[in-house]
Formats: sequence, C-alpha cells, structure tokens
Amino acid sequence: MFVPDTFGLAMLMMITSAVCWGSWANTYKATKGYRFELFYWDYAVGIFLVSLAYAFTLGSSGGSGEGFLENLEAADRGNIVSAMIGGFIFNVANLLLVAAIDLAGLAVAFPVAIGIAMVVGVIMSYVLQPKGDAMLLGIGVALAIVAVIMDGKAYGRLTKGGQAVSRKSIIVCIVSGVLMGSFAPFVTRALTNGHPLTPYSIAVFFTLAALLCCFVVNVYFMKKPLVGTPVDFSGFFAARPQDHAMGVLGGAIWGTGTVFNFVAASFTGVAISYAIGQAAPMVAAVWGVFVWREFAGADAKAKTYLGLMFLFYMLALVTIASAYKAA
Repeated sequence: MFVPDTFGLAMLMMITSAVCWGSWANTYKATKGYRFELFYWDYAVGIFLVSLAYAFTLGSSGGSGEGFLENLEAADRGNIVSAMIGGFIFNVANLLLVAAIDLAGLAVAFPVAIGIAMVVGVIMSYVLQPKGDAMLLGIGVALAIVAVIMDGKAYGRLTKGGQAVSRKSIIVCIVSGVLMGSFAPFVTRALTNGHPLTPYSIAVFFTLAALLCCFVVNVYFMKKPLVGTPVDFSGFFAARPQDHAMGVLGGAIWGTGTVFNFVAASFTGVAISYAIGQAAPMVAAVWGVFVWREFAGADAKAKTYLGLMFLFYMLALVTIASAYKAA
C-alpha cells in the first residue's frame, strides 16, 4: 500500500484532508430545494464508494505493508469493530453539527462543537498513541481553538443582533462536539492494536458504518428533524439527477480527506493528523469569503476577526507540525 515516507508528504496529505473536510459542503449549496436529510443519503454513499476506490488502488499497491484484501484476512476482528464504531459515532456527530448550525448559527456552533471536538479528539488519541511533543501539541490545539472562536465571531457579525441561542441548541452543539472528537480514539485503536488495520481498511469500515448508521439515525431525523418539518423518501426520488450527483461528489470529497487523514496518521500519529485536519473551518471560511461572498459588506470588526482567524490557524499549523519534529 502507499504510505508517506517523509513528514513533508504526510503534512501535504493532512492539509489536503483539511481542504476536503472544509469544502464538501459546497456541493450541498449547489443543489436546489434538496433537504439536507435527503442529500445526506447520496453523501453517505459517496464516502463509502470513494473509500473502496482508494482501498483497491493506493491501498493495494506500493511496497509498504499489507494490501487491502491481505489486511482484511489478517487483521484482528476487534479492530474492524473499532473502525465501525468510530464511523457510527462520526455520522451521528455530523448530523448533529448540521442541526446545531441551523439551531444556533455558525457563530455559536463552530466554536462550541468544533472546539470541543478538537480537544476531546486530540487528548484521547494522544493517550492511546503518544506521538509528538505533548506541550507543543497542546499549544497548537489552543491556538486552533482561538482561531475557531475568531471564526465564530466573524460569522456572528453577519447576523445583526446575533441569532437567538436556546438551551436546546447549546446542548446539541456540546453533544455534537463530544461525539465528533470521540471517533478519533477508535481510529487510533484500529490503527495500533494487535494486528492493526491499514488506514485504507479503516476508512472502508469507517464509512460503511456511517452509511449503515443512516438507516437508523438519518431516518429518525427525517421523521423528527431538529429543525424544519418532517420529510420522506418521495423527495429523494423526486430530486434532480444533478442534485444526487452533487451529494455523491460531496461524499467523495469528504471521503478523500478522511482517507488522506488516516494515511497521514500512520506516519505522524492520529492526534497530530486529526488536529491539522480540523483546520477545516478555516477552509470553509475561505469559500465563504471568496466564492459565496458571505462577507460582502461586512463591517470592519468582522474582517478583523477573519484576519485573526487565519493568523491563529497558521500559527496552530506551524506549532502542531513542530510537535511532531520535536518528539
């Protein structure tokens, strides 16, 4: 299988993962009148199909480690279970994050959910796999959290007076954040315990579990959405072919970022790879500024917060990268 043999290549893969994780939502913006709960079915299929594609190409060629099928035969079955638990947890967290953004707005959902996810994911992963300098990694995570807060404040300036924040919305943000951070330790275990899975094998079972999770969790949210009215499958079958294509493409983009993040983690450790991947909100903000023109006409404070967000994210990336080199 293909794995990075230098930190520079691993870093490039981690940055690519952040770009993918911060970009996939653009495909949903390209749809018309397609409810997210329905779009998510196409998205879930896309993340699974692209993980299979990588498993049978990059994961089955090259001179390092076991190929995909060979690894499936030899790996401990408990690691397969761990990868699937991680995928199930991620899927619930992702659906809750979208609901949290609808309920509380980006200004609240990003700082609370993503901030918690980063702390939980990095700490729990590092405990299981202590790779990298702990102090520098902690400083890098703190800088990234400040960047997320600046991002939230910038979006908060777009909503005059701010969006009303209920107790329910804060709870959803917190639960989403805890779950979003909790999938990383299961990936760590699958990558390091006994006869481990390869990163490509982990991605296949991770995304398979996310797809299967939809038959429980997404069906529930279709019937009892946290925001909006209930929706049924008639809307899915009535959607335009291009809307379905956008959903699958969105999944393929996110899935590519996930595979790259897991593969990079085999070199740097999950804590460092996950932390750098969570620069995704910065990427999303770039799309918002330069493509969707979300900040057109924004006041000076909003632009200042955006500038600080980029500054702190850059400092975070440099510090987290240094955490690996200093170990």
